[in-house]
Amino acid sequence: MCGIFAYLNFCVPRKKRYILETLIKGLQRLEYRGYDSAGVAFDGNDAVMKIVRKKGKVASLAKAVQDQEEIKCMDECDVHVGIAHTRWATHGEPSERNSHPQCSGKENDFVVVHNGIITNYKDIKTFLESKGFKFDSDTDTEVIPKLVKYIFDKTKAENKKMEFRQLVEMAMTQLEGAFALAFKSKHFPGEIVATRRGSPLLIGIRSSAPLKADKLPIIYNSGDKMMAGVYGEPEYADETGWSSLAREEGKPIEYYFASDASAVIEHTNKVIFLEDNDVAAVVNGNLSIHRFKNNDESDDYYRDVQTLHLELQQIMKGKSTMLFTWNYASFMQKEIFEQPESVVNTMRGRVNFETNQVVLGGMKAHIGTIRRCRRIMLIACGTSFHSAVATRQIIEELTELPVVVELASDFLDRRTPIFRDDVCFFISQSGETADTLMALRYCKERGALIVGITNTVGSSISRESACGCHINAGPEIGVASTKAYTSQFLALVMFALMMSEDRISMQEKRKEIIKTLKELPDLIKQVLQLDEQIQTLSREIYQQKSLLVMGRGYQFSTCLEGALVLLPL
Repeated sequence: MCGIFAYLNFCVPRKKRYILETLIKGLQRLEYRGYDSAGVAFDGNDAVMKIVRKKGKVASLAKAVQDQEEIKCMDECDVHVGIAHTRWATHGEPSERNSHPQCSGKENDFVVVHNGIITNYKDIKTFLESKGFKFDSDTDTEVIPKLVKYIFDKTKAENKKMEFRQLVEMAMTQLEGAFALAFKSKHFPGEIVATRRGSPLLIGIRSSAPLKADKLPIIYNSGDKMMAGVYGEPEYADETGWSSLAREEGKPIEYYFASDASAVIEHTNKVIFLEDNDVAAVVNGNLSIHRFKNNDESDDYYRDVQTLHLELQQIMKGKSTMLFTWNYASFMQKEIFEQPESVVNTMRGRVNFETNQVVLGGMKAHIGTIRRCRRIMLIACGTSFHSAVATRQIIEELTELPVVVELASDFLDRRTPIFRDDVCFFISQSGETADTLMALRYCKERGALIVGITNTVGSSISRESACGCHINAGPEIGVASTKAYTSQFLALVMFALMMSEDRISMQEKRKEIIKTLKELPDLIKQVLQLDEQIQTLSREIYQQKSLLVMGRGYQFSTCLEGALVLLPL
């Protein structure tokens, strides 16, 4: 998974060292996503944009950045834009020339960082080559800045003056596939444009002056003035779109663009999550969000400024509070040992062990509808799919409803029949899994009730679901899932318990399960006490040429998850 991080300071004097260190630190927070190369783009001392890219770890990039003259410069920049990226190769081998940022040409007129895949890049590349463009990389990404440059040159030749944001919007109309993009240009100093379609992107906001509202109006490109009232006040959006977050012109402000909240939390907890086809632009320190005019009544007029409830220590390889007290060697190890705490957090306020009541507040209003449904469908990918397989049997037993488990990546290929009286659960740790999101929208169009099970508040799945449950497992940084799997399992079991509350024949079964849930944290602690013995056994097994993981019934999903985790090894 690639990672995007960008930083813009407006009327906040910063030395180049601070700017570059901020960019590098942002990439380090995204290292858990996996990558093979990294790069940054920033303004050099001679006002010429510089790009530094390295194959391998962010540490290699950090060393190359330390060798730059800009690090030694003591001058401060009142306004500056820097963009950075960690890449996991999809098109072209890992190398400096295939790393991001990718540029429009030798002059670096336009540079971009990109998560996702452009499916029609070959057609665009053929067109641009016919216009004289030369390509230096094997990536699909390189067509994007070159396409923007082509549009810029064409409109300039026609004596048309276009904003940076408009150039990006015109390029977007030609792109197919999934992407999150952040642009920088020497022709638009101090400006940044970011957009997304099918890949997550958020904006962190840090200001010395308090924001006067918690909503940002969307500007539709038809030119219509959209009502931008806050708390019912009839206020119109101005050209910048800043009216409902109004601050005085020229007041200092900083923006952080990232593909994951873990990269911005140390700077600010005020964020805006972009939706598909949003185009965000910062001009003269003012943030605006634009969309193409759409007659869909579901389109919002605002994007909320949300407060992240995430502590920096939660994304560090620090000490766990409930069991052991050392610093862990990896995020995965840390998260394994956090499971006694994470399962408690998943059940907290939802399971009453005295009365044997289970209440999931996010689903409570829809339980009657779910009980009358034709079938329950559990749709997910990877580890989340395995949590669905693990709980299918218990959900069927307690609800006495047919339960279908679907792999989201195969779901749309079959054009699966969906009915209005179906209830579709979409399970995802991040809430941004592309295949799961596409399946969600497919089911939503056909009138099914959409239920989201995610670990990320404000994620696309949580926003697009009619109801659901946040598993409250805390940030999961390790690539191989641990506590998210156990918490997803618990969330689905709690759903089944809530559904069966009024079934007399199920009461003994419910009491037995709830009693075991109460004991679960202590049982997990007992397993974790075997850490050294398990490590010794693992080292012995690791010497073998192959490993066969076998199980049936409730343990079948455990085997699937174990095989998934072991496969990269």
